[in-house]
Amino acid sequence: MLTTFLSCPFSLSLKMIHSLFLINCSGDIFLEKHWKSVVSQSVCDYFFEAQEKAIDVENVPPVISTPHHYLISIYRDKIFFVSVIQTEVPPLFVIEFLHRVADTFQDYFGECSETAIKDNVVIVYELLEEMLDNGFPLATESNILKELIKPPTILRSVVNSITGSSNVGDTLPTGQLSNIPWRRAGVKYTNNEAYFDVIEEIDAIIDKSGSTVFAEIQGVIDSCIKLSGMPDLSLSFMNPRLLDDVSFHPCIRFKRWESERVLSFIPPDGNFRLISYRVSSQNLVAIPVYVKHMISFKENSSSGRFDVTVGPKQNMGKTVEGVVMTVHMPKAVLNMNLTATQGSYTFDPVTKVLSWDVGKITPQKLPNLKGIVNLQSGAPKPEENPSLNIQFKIQQLAISGLKVNRLDMYGEKYKPFKGVKYITKAGKFQVRT
Repeated sequence: MLTTFLSCPFSLSLKMIHSLFLINCSGDIFLEKHWKSVVSQSVCDYFFEAQEKAIDVENVPPVISTPHHYLISIYRDKIFFVSVIQTEVPPLFVIEFLHRVADTFQDYFGECSETAIKDNVVIVYELLEEMLDNGFPLATESNILKELIKPPTILRSVVNSITGSSNVGDTLPTGQLSNIPWRRAGVKYTNNEAYFDVIEEIDAIIDKSGSTVFAEIQGVIDSCIKLSGMPDLSLSFMNPRLLDDVSFHPCIRFKRWESERVLSFIPPDGNFRLISYRVSSQNLVAIPVYVKHMISFKENSSSGRFDVTVGPKQNMGKTVEGVVMTVHMPKAVLNMNLTATQGSYTFDPVTKVLSWDVGKITPQKLPNLKGIVNLQSGAPKPEENPSLNIQFKIQQLAISGLKVNRLDMYGEKYKPFKGVKYITKAGKFQVRT
């Protein structure tokens, strides 16, 4: 990650980020920050050109080459973070930094939105000044930043406006000078607690016969650690070999993970992402829902049939909830007369998008949506059937089967309260008909 990367002498030879532009979905540049000389906003024209060619926002190329610059961008919370680079750098290094910026805004303001950024524009510039020093990432840990720049409160805003003072702290953070820069010294809590959220998103493509074409799990472990002193934690799993492509917070001792598959670390104070990982072996990815579908259009007919049933599959006895099905119907569809046995549906005749809010699936009575599809008269039969995009959530289940075995603490004498929560969500989950 960034903190460990900065220790490499190679990174010092890089000319890093020159400028940063924040752009909303309407294409307005609502904030810009320059670290060396000012780069004209016209450089963003190359980005807008690429944006117009993209089918949707997620398809905008993250790296765009221009005659004199590289534009490296991410899309978060309806905002494009577009950085301007003058020489070649490892793109993932810049992308990781931009995600850190967005995470910091989320942490400071409660949301990373255009409104929140505009309302706290002074703090935003102060944060960017500390996070990037002359184009190089410097302080990217939330704990350190909060000692440098106080998070906004109503009372502090009133005091600052009356006295003319700023949110910048008076002293250098203690952690910045230690070999544990992510944790400040002298942390004290009345209740000592450590919580871990194992959150997994399943991406899958299911073909019309119900076979899995592609399946992959993207997982993260988010932590909320409120422990006094300088605790040293060890987190072990029942089946750590499941995990591929693991990305670690800088606090984790990598050698211990390599040799024992145990996460050993002195944690940051508060909320942070401990690891992110992938499970890509198809035979290890369980598909938690199935769909029975019958969508048909007849030749020389102005109507068609729509019949879809959704049910639980490999869900380990847990309830599948928050189920929403979205279908982009063919352009020839005028409207749909359907009956839902559960939940409610809407069809937008302009965008041709059918949305069925199913809710919770009870295996005893499976949700079904069926009825007539009305087509424009004289329109040719649609060439292909639409795909079904499904969202769902399963509480207290990691679909990969990952389980935390135990959490041990060393270095402090108190006994903390420990908790682990599991949740599975659909990522890009598509059923072809």
